[in-house]
Amino acid sequence: MFRGKKYKKVAEAFDRNKAYDLAEAVSILKKSEVKFDQTVEVHFNLGVDPKHSDQVVRGTVVLPNGTGRKVRVLVFCKDNNLEVAKAAGADYAGGADLVQKIQEGWLDFDSVVATPDMMPVISKVAKVLGPRGMMPSPKAGTVTVNVAQTVKELKAGKIQYRVDKGANVHAPVGKLSFSGEQLVENAKSVIDSVVKAKPQSSKGTYIKSLTLSATMAPGIKLDMALTR
Repeated sequence: MFRGKKYKKVAEAFDRNKAYDLAEAVSILKKSEVKFDQTVEVHFNLGVDPKHSDQVVRGTVVLPNGTGRKVRVLVFCKDNNLEVAKAAGADYAGGADLVQKIQEGWLDFDSVVATPDMMPVISKVAKVLGPRGMMPSPKAGTVTVNVAQTVKELKAGKIQYRVDKGANVHAPVGKLSFSGEQLVENAKSVIDSVVKAKPQSSKGTYIKSLTLSATMAPGIKLDMALTR
């Protein structure tokens, strides 16, 4: 695979076989200079078997310093909640009308919230939202009667994560333009959340590997003992 000069510059700035603490890893990533503000992510490989429902790792966490991007929130609700959602900052709020738009190919939103009474209505687009990780669910806190609080949290930087079929979890922790302290704080919040989400049925090593990366930079191994 072809790698640009800037990618190689970052790759040469650290030992690929060494595990670093968060602050060191962030400092290395900041040497990656491109023309856009890169997203920084943490990547976990977990000692779980996602084929078993009792070992599915998922959760939500509010990043202390936000995600660095504008989050477009869609809320499925009706009656008084329509005004509540809009007042809280929702970009879109409605019911069957929004379902129809999605069926027609509209996907100009990043997060979806629904009140419990709207679940039968949005089941028609579950196959569209599900694969994109946007189908509302009680476990993720996006099926709720507290529409205002949920919308505000999503706008402020609340993210969702879920283990994939390969037992991996990928989560954004901010933009490379953030200060080192902000990125470290956000990353620690995600790591702590994933650690607390460990299934009781998981045996042996839970976090097999942990890396920090940016959009146009290589992944840097993190030392779990130095990230808490």
